[in-house]
Amino acid sequence: MARSILLTLLLVSSTVLGIPTTQTGLSDETVAKVKANLAQIATHSWEIGTQLETLIELEWRALSIFDSDLPPPSELSVTDEATDVITKATEIVNQITDTSGPLVNGDGAVGDPASLGVAVLLANWTRTNLDDHRFSSAASSQLRYLMDYAPRTQDGAISHRADQVQLWADFVYMAPPFIAYYGALQGGSDGANLLQLAYTQCELYRQYLADESGLWKHIVLGDSEDNNHWGTGNAWAAAGMLRVLETIRRSPEADNMLNERLELTAWINEILTNAWTHQQSNGTLFNYIDQDVSTTFADTSGTALLAAVTYRMATLSGELNHISSADDAFKLIQDSLTDDGWLLNTVDPLTFNTPSSPGVYSPEGQAFVLLLQAAWRDFADAYDYERR
Repeated sequence: MARSILLTLLLVSSTVLGIPTTQTGLSDETVAKVKANLAQIATHSWEIGTQLETLIELEWRALSIFDSDLPPPSELSVTDEATDVITKATEIVNQITDTSGPLVNGDGAVGDPASLGVAVLLANWTRTNLDDHRFSSAASSQLRYLMDYAPRTQDGAISHRADQVQLWADFVYMAPPFIAYYGALQGGSDGANLLQLAYTQCELYRQYLADESGLWKHIVLGDSEDNNHWGTGNAWAAAGMLRVLETIRRSPEADNMLNERLELTAWINEILTNAWTHQQSNGTLFNYIDQDVSTTFADTSGTALLAAVTYRMATLSGELNHISSADDAFKLIQDSLTDDGWLLNTVDPLTFNTPSSPGVYSPEGQAFVLLLQAAWRDFADAYDYERR
């Protein structure tokens, strides 16, 4: 019964008029400041990969998996030229020295370099010089590294770390969306196999990381584990599965992978439902979602990305159960932005368990603000909400 209801929600149009909301979104001026700050401080591979995905969703809607079917148009229009994304992808590819390995040095991470892959694939797909094979070669090498060289568990979960088999929730945002996008563009049986692989990685990671709480642990296996329900880790997992879901749904394999779409939808909602249960009265989630202030602290980063996923899921499925939570979270994010466009009260993304130091800002937190704005905007458009 639950599956039939979910299937109906996935297949029907989600355009509904006149539903009240408390949100009006960020001003163009604020968005510009947040974006400029993100560009200034994003340096690690996963930060830049998230930045590029953010730019696609925020600025180039015709190229986003949330707005158009796959494959995307091969010729870019004047209004959708994605110059900033293509320029950065070109810079990344031109700096490759090891043509048989990942796109960049991942600082010991397997998954993080793959976060750049969608932008590289998009640059390849839309290139004007068809004799230029730099992008396709780089993307193929990145995929080959994941499939043939990266460590794995015995049942096939690709490790997030290169020196040992260790699974991080973060991985689900970094690698499976790239694998899925590669498959959607490749097409045919090989492309279908890659879409299935992206789904399977999500499935395996959930088997290892999700527990009876309905939330995901941060890190398992290897020489150190973090069994806490890290807010940003749960957000990475939900957002990554959402990107895989939408890539499948927008691909020619959508009908053939209906069961996989249903499973991904259920797993995303599982995280959202259990996370928002712990939302505080001011709209925030704690860094360790289900702990209290005596052992953890409020974190705007994870709160922002989970709110973004919530708006996206509501747009996709028509389910509005968590919109009030997302609205409250968005209000908190707005109140946590400085006049200069810096997000305050974030977790330090390098320690996971301490707040960012005064005057130090989180690149992923900046990106999550923009992903939230883009997700809310698309939700608002779908539901005809009044925006400023």
